[in-house]
Amino acid sequence: MSEIVVTGAAGKTGLAVIRALAGRGAAVRALVRRGRQQERVEEAGAVDVHIADQADSGALETVFRGASSVYYICPNLRSNESKLGRLALEVAREVGIGRFVYHSVLHPQAEKMPHHWQKLRVEEALFESGLEWTVLQPTAYMQNLLSMWSEIVGEGILRVPYPVTSRISLVALEDVARAAGRVMTESGHAAATYELVGTGPLAQTEVARLLGDALGRQVQAVETPAQETRDALEEAGLDRFRVATLMKMFDYYGAFGLEGNPNVLAWLLGRAPTTLAEFVHQRVGDVDA
Repeated sequence: MSEIVVTGAAGKTGLAVIRALAGRGAAVRALVRRGRQQERVEEAGAVDVHIADQADSGALETVFRGASSVYYICPNLRSNESKLGRLALEVAREVGIGRFVYHSVLHPQAEKMPHHWQKLRVEEALFESGLEWTVLQPTAYMQNLLSMWSEIVGEGILRVPYPVTSRISLVALEDVARAAGRVMTESGHAAATYELVGTGPLAQTEVARLLGDALGRQVQAVETPAQETRDALEEAGLDRFRVATLMKMFDYYGAFGLEGNPNVLAWLLGRAPTTLAEFVHQRVGDVDA
């Protein structure tokens, strides 16, 4: 059985995609950056693990050679993301990869968000690569709420770094992974660009209400001041580029939101996407178990 390469395999997206592919009987070859990540991807279902930097063309050639297809996830918030993406495409073409599926982002056309714009540049190179390609464009993950879970549950506060009126569509990571698994293991998805959106646009006040309804307590959405947000990112150890990029994203969300439509994902899943209430109930069940 030919193997499917998953890059960026040790992140939450990569692990979810590996689990989805393994669940469909696919053999997964995982690319990770550090040796300590090997056990994690093996537990998710990878049968072959390579440790290398995505900037190393020779290492990429070794990882890609003999594989049937690539699910390409670039390291998050990298200033050279478009360069890394073009390198992966070049290597994939040289070794004869049959299919290249690119994990992009909803609305990469938004130039005011640098990491979105870089993904658009990779999409552009993909169209010109001569490879059989598919682009997946997920919106913001519901799982991002988990970083604030203790405060949401314990204090009834949903802190967001943009106005509470900002309207953002969300998606469950598991739904994204299931869609990726289908695209990677079925025919009929060549030259397709799929927006992966689980909910309509939700104001943060609506998100707080839905969280409260699911948790059985009142939850209030509160905007964190920009300087406080910046200070927290810097204290977390993020470099200047990542801090600036995230702050621009938050500014964009505040001005324009990130609005999408769930119809495409519903078609790929064969069911309605996971709702925020369902996600919260599942989370509470996992904690109580």
